[in-house]
Amino acid sequence: MGQAGGPTPPGEASRPIQLPDLTKKENVSSAMQIIILLTVLSLAPAILIMMTSFTRIVIVLSLLRQALGTSSLPPNQVLIGLSLFMTFLIMGPTWQRVHSEAIQPYMDGRMGQQEAMAAAQQPVREFMIRQIERSGNGEDVYLFTEFADRPAPETFSQVGTMTLIPAFMLSELKTAFLLGFKIYLPFLIIDMVISAILISMGMMMLPPVLISLPFKLLLFLLVDGWRLITGSLMGSFV
Repeated sequence: MGQAGGPTPPGEASRPIQLPDLTKKENVSSAMQIIILLTVLSLAPAILIMMTSFTRIVIVLSLLRQALGTSSLPPNQVLIGLSLFMTFLIMGPTWQRVHSEAIQPYMDGRMGQQEAMAAAQQPVREFMIRQIERSGNGEDVYLFTEFADRPAPETFSQVGTMTLIPAFMLSELKTAFLLGFKIYLPFLIIDMVISAILISMGMMMLPPVLISLPFKLLLFLLVDGWRLITGSLMGSFV
């Protein structure tokens, strides 16, 4: 029976219910789009840290601050801010490709949601693969592939994104600590020389760090250290 008490039209009861295709942008309600947007925004910091140049930059700058002996200068906000802007500059071409190849076609309705996600992953994957190959850390990929119970890949196209991301992070950690070690060496030599001079003068109660700090700052300023370090960091991703 219909709502007005009349007879049900023939064939209406047996007509299948048509559900909207939720993979199309126009069929997704505004509330669902807001939920998806909030989810992406909540994951954005993790994505920024795990899949970009941020990890290497912030670790090297932190080791530089420790090598200088200034535990709180520059402040964490300054180091993180500098790392973020350097990351934006380095990742600019990659994010531009993501926008032009995935986001813009999806917003124009020329690409579905799943296709857009697959297209957005490709430029980021190419960036991570390029850095792993430049650092010579391909063994990290085999490590995570083995623990994922998958056969050893012959090409990076056979490596899943969930396996590539931790391999990229491990590669970045190795590269960052190697760069930090090279930065640490000249400041360590200054500390050793100052310590030896103080011991030879019988001034063993005077902390060597207190005397070596001005010399390390002077050396760092004479070689224009900030420009040298940031230039080397950004050049390591080219």
